[in-house]
Amino acid sequence: MPMLAMVLGDPAPAATGPLRPEHRDAPRPGPGELLLRVAACGVCRTDLQLCEGDIPARRSPVVPGHQAVGRVAAVGPGVTGWAVGDRAGAYWLAGTCGTCRFCASGRENLCEHGEFTGWDRDGGFAEAMVLRADAAVRLPDGVADVDAAPLLCGGVIGYRALRRCGIAPGGVLGLFGFGASALCAIQIAVHWGCTVLVFTRSERERARALELGAAWAGGYDDPAPRPLDAAVTFAPVGEVVTRALAALDRGGTVAVNAIHLDRIPEFPYEDLWWERNLVSVANVTRADAAEFMTLAAEIPIRTSVRTYPLRDANRALADLSRGEVPGAAVLVTDPPDGA
Repeated sequence: MPMLAMVLGDPAPAATGPLRPEHRDAPRPGPGELLLRVAACGVCRTDLQLCEGDIPARRSPVVPGHQAVGRVAAVGPGVTGWAVGDRAGAYWLAGTCGTCRFCASGRENLCEHGEFTGWDRDGGFAEAMVLRADAAVRLPDGVADVDAAPLLCGGVIGYRALRRCGIAPGGVLGLFGFGASALCAIQIAVHWGCTVLVFTRSERERARALELGAAWAGGYDDPAPRPLDAAVTFAPVGEVVTRALAALDRGGTVAVNAIHLDRIPEFPYEDLWWERNLVSVANVTRADAAEFMTLAAEIPIRTSVRTYPLRDANRALADLSRGEVPGAAVLVTDPPDGA
């Protein structure tokens, strides 16, 4: 089956179009693998950082994209529980070794030999992709492909970030930055009965946060109207991390939800004292993906997307780089009229 893939060779600024279109034969699923006919794939800031070289390449060339939604087109030898036609999703975690000390202790997101979609293995910026059957996630009914795609990264990692920061139902939560992941996190937190305070530079994002149930929305420099029990930072800027720490109540935790951060500037020890905590969020587990997708259907989580034809992946990256994508960018292999 011939297919189109958008391939990254040498990283370059998004404005220069680092991805090249390539027509190739669809891959064949090996033992334990599925062939996914991709319908939609989200475009994440991590994809942007990989394409621009902020994240070092693991392989080259590579097809980016780790938020792929589609139907199983073929099943490899030894696969059980999946059949042709099943709806499935691929997310950041592509596979783990299952035997290292982290996998053995239920922390497969820290696997010493973990593989990641669109980084170690070709991802979803293509009309078809191969993924490990044991890493695929089943998708709930009633969620359209373009709405499900951004949930598979921003949603799942946002869910894990909320768990990492330790926010309890009814607590006061700060969200610093308000992109696609925070759009999902706020809906989970409101569902849990939390008071959510949002910090972002964008007036448009502040208005959106209030629409989604935030109790307050302001800028990064604005003082929090009340101390935070926990916070999650989404902006890849170290200064935002120190702002979040300064807004914490005693015993609170800041979870840094970023795979790449410029640096954390010097800050006074008083902002960390009183048993405040600073933690990172690294990858996700299969359980995170399964639990979140169930929760997303239960709430249900609303997404805000801008679709692009697959062949326009470079335009999607450039728009994301310029901050011109409200919500999430999603590539579609069969775009609707006018996309």
